[in-house]
This record gives sequence, C-alpha cells and structure tokens, in this order.
Amino acid sequence: MDLIDTNVFLEIILSQEKRAACEQFIERGRGNLGMSDFALHSIGVILFRYNLEAAFDTFAQEVVPRVEVFRLPHKEYASLTDIRARLGFDFDDAYQLAVAKAFGMRIVTLDAHFRAVHGEAQVLLLAD
Repeated sequence: MDLIDTNVFLEIILSQEKRAACEQFIERGRGNLGMSDFALHSIGVILFRYNLEAAFDTFAQEVVPRVEVFRLPHKEYASLTDIRARLGFDFDDAYQLAVAKAFGMRIVTLDAHFRAVHGEAQVLLLAD
C-alpha cells in the first residue's frame, strides 16, 4: 500500500504545477492508497486557513472515502524524536515516515527530504 503525503493531495487541490502527475498516480493506485490522520488534518488546517472550506468539503466527500486513513500506533510515538535526531525531519515528515514504517507502506511524496530515508521505508518521489 502507498502512503500519500500531504503535499501530493495539496498539489491537486490547489491546482499547482505537478497536479497532473499527482492525479495520474492517484488514479492508477485506487484501492491501494492510504494517508495518515495527520495528513488529513493538515489538509484541513491549510484549506481552512485560506478560506477554502468548499475544497475541503469536496476532498472529504470524494477522496477520503476512497483512501484508508492510518493513525500512528501509540507505542510508535517515541520513534518520532529518534527520526528527528537521525534525519533532521520536522514533525510532519517524521510522522509520515513512522506511519509508513509501522504499516509497511511506501511513501509517495513531492518532498525531496525523503531521499534521506535510505531503506527505512520505500519512497517514490513524484517530482523526479
């Protein structure tokens, strides 16, 4: 299963430069896609900040039901500070990596920071 990073969804919702590549990936991966609860909440925070509540409603109605949402198991929270210490990741990237590791998923992202993962989890950079 693929864990879709927040930035992939935002690229589509906000009609940014790599939108087409992100849409194609998501369309091909239907039925095998996941997102973290943190990504879902982050998308809500960003869209509300920019008064894009209608875009959030559309996302919640059309995308969320087709994507499995994963929550980091409580026992894995301690790994976030370890990921920060080893890789220098901020909280959201550390959370994504921890979820991917906990559930054996590949991270799909536009974020080049994930090049630093080196075998801890599989990563597909859509920007490449």
